[in-house]
Amino acid sequence: MRTSRTLRLSTILALAATAAVMLAAAASAGPGQVFRETIHDEFEFVDDDFCDAGLTVEVAVVLDIRVQAVAHGSDGLVYFLQHGTETDVLTNLENGRSLTAFSLVIEKDLRVTDNGDGTLTVLILATGNGVLYGEDGKAIARNPGQIRIELLVDHGGTPNDPSDDVVLSEELVKGSTGRSDDFCEAAVAALS
Repeated sequence: MRTSRTLRLSTILALAATAAVMLAAAASAGPGQVFRETIHDEFEFVDDDFCDAGLTVEVAVVLDIRVQAVAHGSDGLVYFLQHGTETDVLTNLENGRSLTAFSLVIEKDLRVTDNGDGTLTVLILATGNGVLYGEDGKAIARNPGQIRIELLVDHGGTPNDPSDDVVLSEELVKGSTGRSDDFCEAAVAALS
């Protein structure tokens, strides 16, 4: 698995949560509630070309995500709400320098529309705070604010059952409203 620090951390969390949700079994937890899951995952990988800068960086990731899905409206379309944290420890394998990235993200479906052609359009609000810390523990880059993402989803013939959904496309429809430091620029300088 390769990753680019140029991706917003919220997008990474969204993809991880979506993958975990697709594997989760639906459970009745109350009126309209499709399911609620808590996800904890830890993994490591090596990026041989971190931030397209030629650095070989080991990334140790810890994800903690809470996902809730609830049916809304007369059509019973499913809306998701996710709260998550991600902590990444980035280590340059050539010189041993390391950084820590931490993000707290909340993602919420604002609108789910059945397009009538086997697809759903989902408008997502993602808000949170990402901070990159140097070896001394001081912040060297920040990315607070919010974005809006629109997904086109093939609902597999079951618009009320997200377990068989496939994301066909993802589009950033509103860029970050907050400070948007370049994490790659800060990380490459600190790791080199």
